[in-house]
Amino acid sequence: METEYIKLDRQNPDRDMLKRAAQLLRQGEVVAFPTETVYGLGANALEGSAVKKIFIAKGRPSDNPLIVHISSLNQLPPLVKEIPQAARALMKKYWPGPLTLIFPKSEIIPPEITAGLETVAIRMPEHPVAQALIEYAGVPVAAPSANISGKPSPTSGQHVWQDMQGKVAMVLDSGETRVGVESTVLDITRKPPMILRPGGITYEDLQETLGQVELDQGTGKMKVPRSPGMKYTHYSPAADVFVVTRGPQSFPGKFEKAYRSLSGEGKKVAVLISEETAQQMGDRIHPHYREVLGSRHDLREVAHRLFSAFRNADHQGADIILIEEFSEEGMGAAVMNRMIKAAGNKVIN
Repeated sequence: METEYIKLDRQNPDRDMLKRAAQLLRQGEVVAFPTETVYGLGANALEGSAVKKIFIAKGRPSDNPLIVHISSLNQLPPLVKEIPQAARALMKKYWPGPLTLIFPKSEIIPPEITAGLETVAIRMPEHPVAQALIEYAGVPVAAPSANISGKPSPTSGQHVWQDMQGKVAMVLDSGETRVGVESTVLDITRKPPMILRPGGITYEDLQETLGQVELDQGTGKMKVPRSPGMKYTHYSPAADVFVVTRGPQSFPGKFEKAYRSLSGEGKKVAVLISEETAQQMGDRIHPHYREVLGSRHDLREVAHRLFSAFRNADHQGADIILIEEFSEEGMGAAVMNRMIKAAGNKVIN
């Protein structure tokens, strides 16, 4: 398949190009497009045969549910059986934005979307290109992240091109994404509502809006995942990832010891660290590749750079990625969720 690669201005995208992309969606093709979280791989959410093309392009297991994207609240009622009051409060505050809500699904949702579940995950992205594309298409758009299944999610059009060239009809490139990790997934069919995947809207945000919110503590081993990102290893670069946790001893010293332990036998080690650790450690180690993710006090910046850093380390030929633990407060919950899944729970305590 020949893949068209189209660059679009984020704020003032070429409307004719967007209409071409929308027509491809209506014709049952797959189009990659930017959202504020990561790039998505979109198909007509009401057409099962189109949705199947997403799974083929990604190499994604068919029992892993997808998120349906809409551009207006008018598109929601036909897709769900009911809209709980809690959902209305959340939509008013956080839509459009990086929050996915799980509803009881209506009969028009094809089974390919939900992996056989009786619920459907829906969100309204805030990115102007995503909103305009869905509006022009005139249909809700199913869209997981636009990467090969299990690999780091794409936060730029070039990342998508690396993974999806020749596999999809079109890639819309609108530069780097703002958030850098996927949306928060909240199951509002439960009481109290439960976060199935931490993301761009934090636990603290949701607690402030709803009062009581639970955080799923599952390990991802359930037979039927209730949300994307729960069952399979995700976000993993080609290199082996190890997370260095904090402890009572000096962290830079602990990180340096872990580096020296893993860098033997000619292994190329990439280190992904905070500004603080970089300053404290200085030039005591000389890794194959090093990237500073941001300050421990600015976890949104760390989230923004995480997936790109994984891809950069792979591009530099790293065999091992050593990354430091961050706080799980606020946006840190999403950061650590992605890091631990990328590492396959390989943690240096």
